[in-house]
Amino acid sequence: MNRNTCLGLILLTGIMGTGLESQGQILKKILKPSTKQQNTTATSNNLSNTELNSGLKQALSEGLTSSINSLSTKNGFLGDAAVKILMPPEAQKIEKTLRSVGMGKICDQFIASLNGAAETAVKEAAPVFANSLSKMTITDAYNILLSGQQDAATTFFKTTTTPDLTSKFSPIVEGALGKNNVSTYWTQLTSTYNSLPLAFSKVNTDLNAYVTQKAIDGLFVKVAEQELKIRNNLGGSRTTPLLQKVFGWADKQN
Repeated sequence: MNRNTCLGLILLTGIMGTGLESQGQILKKILKPSTKQQNTTATSNNLSNTELNSGLKQALSEGLTSSINSLSTKNGFLGDAAVKILMPPEAQKIEKTLRSVGMGKICDQFIASLNGAAETAVKEAAPVFANSLSKMTITDAYNILLSGQQDAATTFFKTTTTPDLTSKFSPIVEGALGKNNVSTYWTQLTSTYNSLPLAFSKVNTDLNAYVTQKAIDGLFVKVAEQELKIRNNLGGSRTTPLLQKVFGWADKQN
């Protein structure tokens, strides 16, 4: 069995930092194995299915909490080039023009407001992930382990949580856009551009849908980063006896 696929199981482990305590508490609620999944048959080397499942959930919950915490802090999106939300695609073509006519400050304020709205929304991701983890079965765990994909766990969460995240984030983003004066900045930018002689077509964007999707995309970028970290044991990510045991088992499968 491919070593990298084994590492995908517990991918997100010891990188949980301090941060939003409520997020961690919500995710930790799912760490106790379901009685329906208490299969103690040893996989090998005295590693039981229950240990495998519990270790996976522990690792995932800690990594997810770390991802949520890193993005939901002030400038969590704006200060991270990998997830920073830029102008909507149809507006990027006019941004240079707007900056050239003295609208640079408004452009910057608009971009900062988009990112601030995403940071507010991401704070609400924990319950959605907790629900997904609570439904994870032994079969799911082995599928992640044996898939051969570098981002197997990230893909699992994308599949199981994206619709719920969209529903959860959308009204939060809508409210945050208002609090961050996004519509005001957007009106200033678009009205200025649309009044210019070189404006060939009016710019229209569903900012709520745009920021909601970008918030979700950014969250999964961070989840994928944590997955790669645990796969490569960067920074000594195998921080507990259970994780060391599971990884030790995984190493021997190569």
